Amino acid sequence: MAHLRSWDHGPSDQNPVVFLHAFPLHSGMWEDARLALGETTRVMGFDVRGLGESPLGENACLLEHWVDDLFAVLDEHHAQKATLVGLSLGGYIALRAIERQPERISGLFLADTQAAADTNQAKEKRAAGIRQLEAHGVAPYVEGFLKGALAPSTLENRQEIVERCRALTIEQSVQGLTAALVGLATRGDCSESLSRIAVPTRVVVGAHDAITSVATMRAMAEQIPNADLHVIPDAGHLSNLENPEAFNRLLVEHVGRVSPR
Repeated sequence: MAHLRSWDHGPSDQNPVVFLHAFPLHSGMWEDARLALGETTRVMGFDVRGLGESPLGENACLLEHWVDDLFAVLDEHHAQKATLVGLSLGGYIALRAIERQPERISGLFLADTQAAADTNQAKEKRAAGIRQLEAHGVAPYVEGFLKGALAPSTLENRQEIVERCRALTIEQSVQGLTAALVGLATRGDCSESLSRIAVPTRVVVGAHDAITSVATMRAMAEQIPNADLHVIPDAGHLSNLENPEAFNRLLVEHVGRVSPR
């Protein structure tokens, strides 16, 4: 696997908070959250293979490979344990990572994600997305994604947020997006392991998330021992970008609970 684009800021002697980004975005989506945690917290992130500035490589892209990449980044930066912050795709990576190597995870912050695998209907939608990308390129796909992901109030009244989300997606490649869609469609189901999660876990969801609904997130949170659920107002699926103030307040509080100073 070619070298991934990653970043590591803050005290090198700390266990880091690792940000895992959503599809079809890249790790730049976490800039506000990274700044909210401040310079006294070690923060890390990376672009998953094929997205952002990370090369796709020559082989298929599965969830297992994204998790491999997470542990490789931790090893590269000499981090033994981490608190994982994952939104959507990033949450899938976090849930599989704690399933595989629970001893390396000290806390979870799961946003707008789910433990279940894709249904047949969802797989068909991914396939339709691949067809659209191959026939028409990235821009029409991005517009359709944003329309389904962002809250109606964001689309109608907050054009600066829409433009920021568009900028985080529009420069992706057809090949990278296509590979990621295959990885999303073929991921496994982590539902059975939720009851075994033994680290502090916070679950957050945008009040108007039409992709992973409040009901879906609540059901997942109820299966994780001692997890708490928070609904973020005025936000859809990209809750950290649509309501960063509320999102980052919950994040800073949770990180302080996992790693008190």
